[in-house]
Amino acid sequence: MSGTHVYEQVQKQSSNELLDLESYLPLVKRIAYHLKGRLPDSVFVDDLIQSGIIGLIEAMQKFNANQGASFETYAGIRIRGAMLDEIRKGDWTPRSVHRKSREVSDAIHRVEVKVGREARDEEIAIEMGVEIEQYYHILQDTSSAQLLSIDEPDHEELSEGKIIGGSQTPFAELSESGFQQALASEIGNLPEKEKLVMALYYDEELNLKEIGEVLEVSESRVSQIHSQAIKRIRSRMVNWL
Repeated sequence: MSGTHVYEQVQKQSSNELLDLESYLPLVKRIAYHLKGRLPDSVFVDDLIQSGIIGLIEAMQKFNANQGASFETYAGIRIRGAMLDEIRKGDWTPRSVHRKSREVSDAIHRVEVKVGREARDEEIAIEMGVEIEQYYHILQDTSSAQLLSIDEPDHEELSEGKIIGGSQTPFAELSESGFQQALASEIGNLPEKEKLVMALYYDEELNLKEIGEVLEVSESRVSQIHSQAIKRIRSRMVNWL
């Protein structure tokens, strides 16, 4: 996606809309840098920002205040969604990475069924038949694959009001509510360090480096903890996923 294409789209907006567009550019940049913290070096933050601007323009064109969400909430969903769409088109995650990610989740599930408690790092490594350092490398290598995982709802459904202030069948509403409750419950049942990393990343919107400074560990270790937390949640929510 070129900067020229973005500029041409921006030129189509009225002067008042452009003023609003400029006021929300910090939101685009904040989301871009937040996502970049979980992406490989092949993805450039400038490309994310360009995609996000397109999402912002679409949000300005389609926003309906009667849907029950504030514009900033709605725009954030469209911006993030536009960035994720661009990443999906790039197909930057090899199949082998997705396979390894599933293998970790499956190993966690088997261990926790056996022992009846949370699986420890060493137990997961043994279950996978690898050394602990190799297991940590796998967590590191698969961390970026979590971007398009259970923490990413379909942004089109969200932004078109199918979840936010939109109409759903009673069964669909119950299913969505049940999933969110189950997800919240599993996050609450994580080991303390994993739960803290999830809270700092998703609630406080700290990046991996900032979380590392809070926990006094390396950025790569935070990435491993986050990766394992996501895989642990997936392993416990197999019936939903």
